[in-house]
Amino acid sequence: MTTTAPTATVRPGQALNLFLATLAFCISFWAWNIIAPLGVRYTDLLDLSSTQKSVLVAVPIIVGSLGRIITGALTDRFGGRLMFPILLVLSAPFVVLVAVAGNLGSYPMMIVVGFFLGIAGTTFAVGIPFVNAWYDKSRRGFATGVFGAGMGGTALSAFFTPRFVNWFGYTATHVIIAVALIVVAVVVWLFMRDAPGWEPNHDPVVPKLVGAAKLPITWQMGFLYAATFGGFVAFSTYLPTYLKDVYDFGLQDAGTRTAGFALAAVVARPVGGMLSDRFGARIITAISCAGAAVLAVWMITQPGLEIPAGVDFVLMAVCMGLGAGAVFSWVAQEAPAERVGSVTGIVGAAGGLGGFFPPLVMGATYDADAHSYTIGLVLLTITAVCAFLFTLFGIKRRKPVPTP
Repeated sequence: MTTTAPTATVRPGQALNLFLATLAFCISFWAWNIIAPLGVRYTDLLDLSSTQKSVLVAVPIIVGSLGRIITGALTDRFGGRLMFPILLVLSAPFVVLVAVAGNLGSYPMMIVVGFFLGIAGTTFAVGIPFVNAWYDKSRRGFATGVFGAGMGGTALSAFFTPRFVNWFGYTATHVIIAVALIVVAVVVWLFMRDAPGWEPNHDPVVPKLVGAAKLPITWQMGFLYAATFGGFVAFSTYLPTYLKDVYDFGLQDAGTRTAGFALAAVVARPVGGMLSDRFGARIITAISCAGAAVLAVWMITQPGLEIPAGVDFVLMAVCMGLGAGAVFSWVAQEAPAERVGSVTGIVGAAGGLGGFFPPLVMGATYDADAHSYTIGLVLLTITAVCAFLFTLFGIKRRKPVPTP
């Protein structure tokens, strides 16, 4: 007698809500990353050192990372349909204030505004539990992978932000993005709905976060997400500066290549989720980390333009995208349903922090005479190897829990 796997439930509206969540995530990530593509401009305008430049690029990441802990827990209580519009609307004024700080030529103001711009990066912790509730376990790798492709907002920002500045002007560019945030917030409020089976969790936020923090899966996935998604964030924010320093690209050319890097990771992320549904998240994560280690070693040699360097960076993006998709497929399978938001917040924060520190390290260790980032890339290699070994040997295999 043969048995067949249970068919995944298709809920009316799940595709629309997945699309809306991905759209909201995408535009918020564009806003979150609006400083980095203009990093070369700010370096010249404000006469920044390498360290000052890396701090400017990295500051929005810190709030976008740590803020996910709170927004994830609040999503468990209020749902994505409310949290998405609130965060999009709150982010819009700070996008405009970035332009004000740039026009005034004020580095301190730019740092302060960049700090609050990090609000835009917290939407990730809203979307994962939101789409998780819409899909059965067997399809959550696909769903979270598609939602995670919204990180393509960084690719849009890298490609279009410098061009918008040329086409419409510096201030107008920031106003356009702020208006886009408001428009998407309205669309989400009008058409998005929380999943039919979702129920608000009214447990106090702090004990809920403490409970999530006590789960081994939270910190295990946090480390792996810091290595995979954190690596993507670090590269996508610092790559324009890297390409300028190492290969002497101008602002627009560096932005185009950074967009290509981000796009490759965006395409790879849902693939990582789908492959995890089929082959298991552990093996896909291990492949991702091993590939990143090898490619970082190649990067140290400063491969020539255009094809060798291009292949190296694109494959690095693919590895990080696959890994990010696989890790959150793992979270969706292992995290208790009532704590997905809280676990997502902590894991997402770890991923963001994984992207916060590398730009600082890259700026601090840059060898201006040799135009080299060797020390930073060696540290990246070591981190990727550790993540590979931890994936294979550091996480115990758990018996599958039957889906209720």
